[in-house]
Amino acid sequence: MTGIVGYGSYVPRYRIRVEDIAKVWGDAPDDIRAGLMIGEKAVPAGDEDAATMAVEAARNALGASGIDSSSIGAIFVGSESHPYAVKPTATVVAQAVGASPHLTAADMEFACKAGTAGIQACLGMVRSGMVDVGLAIGADVSQAAPGDALEYTAGAGGCAYLVGEDPIAEIEDTCSFTTDTPDFWRREGEKYPQHGGRFTGEPAYFRHVIGSSERLMELSGTGPSDYDYAVFHQPNGKFPRRAAKRLGFEESQYETAILVDRIGNTYSGSTPLGLARVLDVASPGDRILVTSFGSGAGSDSFSICVTRRIEERRAVPTVEDQICRKTYLDYSLYAKHQGKIDGGDG
Repeated sequence: MTGIVGYGSYVPRYRIRVEDIAKVWGDAPDDIRAGLMIGEKAVPAGDEDAATMAVEAARNALGASGIDSSSIGAIFVGSESHPYAVKPTATVVAQAVGASPHLTAADMEFACKAGTAGIQACLGMVRSGMVDVGLAIGADVSQAAPGDALEYTAGAGGCAYLVGEDPIAEIEDTCSFTTDTPDFWRREGEKYPQHGGRFTGEPAYFRHVIGSSERLMELSGTGPSDYDYAVFHQPNGKFPRRAAKRLGFEESQYETAILVDRIGNTYSGSTPLGLARVLDVASPGDRILVTSFGSGAGSDSFSICVTRRIEERRAVPTVEDQICRKTYLDYSLYAKHQGKIDGGDG
């Protein structure tokens, strides 16, 4: 069997509440909460970026799995907020975790699904015999222009997955659904992304998430009732729930993975963190459907079956541990942490 042999997550300590953002821009917080189904989001510290969060998640994954970092043959870091335009984040992670230089490493970018694209790449390399263990990470410190609707949802966090043999969760099947749909973008040199408003729901998010999920169930000969859990990308609180219902899943199957209301949309970390939240509580034999989404646009889907090894290698700290550890910021400190305030050179 090939699949997940270890996993680890990282969620920053800092938070900002919806009402503290709404107060600055004159929006009605109750309307924001109801419209986006989000109450607060995670904010990086002033010295945190996608690279530091990727390193923390990777260290947690290695610590929980007991796997020696020297056995890693490939590292892929997915993010749309890599700290360097030209210099890989993956090499920073490799050095920080003590990996051998005899590996391949690369950064991936596909909006919010770059992390799951890395899992697919690692899976293919392990199954082909090219590497023994691959490390795939999704991490972001997502940005939003001041006053933009995205400012209520763009959060921060990351998750790392070690892929190899003798897994804690076997990846039974995977597939993708991809089109050229320009629902969200940021040109080189621009600080903040732009988006197509309602266009991001249809034909972007729902077409790809539903199309990929249906294709996976068709390929694997499964239906919604064959899964104990379902995990979907979470740009807000409404979209994943609506997609799950349209696909035929019950609330009990998808609510465990919903984190966006408490930490926001962590972009490349969103779906991986949702899966980690499920793995933190899943039992041997449980089956999980996972579908990510990245603007531009595409989705990756996975059918995952938890094995008996899960009891030996659960991640510490859990996702819930990290969500509950929090310190609130007001808007001025949040803006400083996010680099929205330029203090100049002095």
